Amino acid sequence: MAGSDVKSKRLTGVGSAGVGPARIRQVQIKTTTGTPRLTLTDGNGGETVLDMDLDADDTHSVNIPDEGIRVSDIYIETFTACTSVTVFFS
Repeated sequence: MAGSDVKSKRLTGVGSAGVGPARIRQVQIKTTTGTPRLTLTDGNGGETVLDMDLDADDTHSVNIPDEGIRVSDIYIETFTACTSVTVFFS
């Protein structure tokens, strides 16, 4: 039996991904110099669902276990010393 189709969206700053209700399955982040940090919330002003400090000048791939993180919308609250984030969701 097939599961839900996985989609992706590349973002380059704070704000809404505009995808509506989703389950975050994986996040890939490209960082720059400094102190990289990425915070995702459940919609604008919602609960923090993922908050990560990252290594500088690297590409990070974070797999979300089980069924992923359920959100009303994917919202980037903090995007420090990062150039882009690609969110895989269903």
